[in-house]
Amino acid sequence: MAENNFTFDGQSIPARPGQSIAAALTQAGHRAFRKTAKDARRGIFCGMGVCQDCLVTVDGAPNTRACMTVAAQGQVVETQVAFAA
Repeated sequence: MAENNFTFDGQSIPARPGQSIAAALTQAGHRAFRKTAKDARRGIFCGMGVCQDCLVTVDGAPNTRACMTVAAQGQVVETQVAFAA
């Protein structure tokens, strides 16, 4: 199976076909995907798109749920900042 590689904060992350961004990041050792207004780190929590703890910025679009978004070749994923527009 061919892998889809995307970047997370500049680091290349491999993902299996159909794998979510959250699963690929977790597999690569990343546990925190966003920062709160008080600089607390958050990552995957519910894994089904309800809690919003896994929000990331994907290709410039903030507030994307990493657990519900399939990783794709060439995506640019960045740590979500608090109160993104």
